[in-house]
Amino acid sequence: MARPLTRTGPEHRRVVLAAMAGTTIEWYDFFIYAISAGLVFSTQYFAALGEDALILSFATVGISFFFRPVGAVIAGHLGDRIGRRAMLVLTLLLMGVSTVLIGLVPSAAAIGVTAPVALVLLRIVQGLSAGGEWGGAALLAVEHAPADRRGLFGAFPQIGVPVGLLLANGVLALVAALTTPAQFLAWGWRIPFLLSAVLIVAGLVIRSRVAESPVFEEVRRTRSQAGLPLVQLFRHHWRLVVLGAIVFAANNAVGYMTTGGYVQSYAVRTLHLERSTVLAAVMISAVAWLVSTLAGGWLADRIGRLRVYRIGFVVQLLWLVPFFALLDTANVGLLIVALLLFSVGLGFTYGPQAALYAEMYPARVRYSGAAISYALGAVLGGAFAPTIAEALQSSTGTVYAVCAYLAGMTLLGLIATAALRDHRGIPLDVSGEPAATPLPAERNPGGAA
Repeated sequence: MARPLTRTGPEHRRVVLAAMAGTTIEWYDFFIYAISAGLVFSTQYFAALGEDALILSFATVGISFFFRPVGAVIAGHLGDRIGRRAMLVLTLLLMGVSTVLIGLVPSAAAIGVTAPVALVLLRIVQGLSAGGEWGGAALLAVEHAPADRRGLFGAFPQIGVPVGLLLANGVLALVAALTTPAQFLAWGWRIPFLLSAVLIVAGLVIRSRVAESPVFEEVRRTRSQAGLPLVQLFRHHWRLVVLGAIVFAANNAVGYMTTGGYVQSYAVRTLHLERSTVLAAVMISAVAWLVSTLAGGWLADRIGRLRVYRIGFVVQLLWLVPFFALLDTANVGLLIVALLLFSVGLGFTYGPQAALYAEMYPARVRYSGAAISYALGAVLGGAFAPTIAEALQSSTGTVYAVCAYLAGMTLLGLIATAALRDHRGIPLDVSGEPAATPLPAERNPGGAA
């Protein structure tokens, strides 16, 4: 009798902890840069550009996104050939080292043009790491999960993003509160980058103790690895790659208003709110995002992945105008309310993602498919979302131009969900073929609890 492809009890807990811990650390590192781009880098590294300094600073956030697909291709190929766990360790190490080095780069006033060049190169390394990280973490969680709990298990690597945002904003807020504005700009902002060294060690210890995905073990045991996963993926499943990317782009563009630093920058520079106050408000919203992401994953196991996405996109669309109206009041209480409800739509369009992507692709190309859909969606949605938002607001004089841009992206995501099919509960081992045999949304899939 074939052995089961899911584990139970303590192993489940170790897997979800490893998936969540690793993505938390990865995204803490990523968000520290994105937030600092709006608060610090324009003056420390791009001040010579005058009025364009902030836009270029945000653009460096986007540059790394073009290297996410490269990281996804490399990690996807190796993840489909040699396993998920090795890639998780490698990507975590790459992200940590590059983050610590960013904290050590002197300002442009000290070493001239070498400073922004070094900053951009290290940001590119962050992009390579982020491109390969998510697919492995998502698959490790989902491929260990019982069939009827994949949405919930897959939500744990997803909550690494709001937890990373919470941690990044929390550390920056603490440093900002303990330093004067001049001290924060001179050296205080470097502390969160250097702290990444401690987090990386903890993450590597946790991930090294987790077993390989049972689905990949089955693939390896039956010698079912694809020789060239990327070729097979685009030959047979390119449409799924495109649709998956559009769905994520719609979430990512809206999410990067806070994770990319646009809201923080707008609130501090234009509305003249205190930096530490704004960071604290974003931390509160990150908690709401965490809860709604878990709720989205849990609900996806009950009503289907795509139904939860559609609910989330509708909420996201309806809240955009009220969100910017409340933001423009420059009232801290209303800012918190705006961010809290903003987070609900984000969670429902993010929580089911790991399960949706894992069930879209056959086991032999699953890492490549999930990672590349995710990376391309990040490029299309999040890469230059803060830059576009800043440019639209500056050129029109109103944040409602930003609102229109985000509404358009949300509608695209909603349309893309209509072209996808729900594969909830389909076998994830080598016998399954998600692209060919979808499970009706109303069916209640079996599986060990």
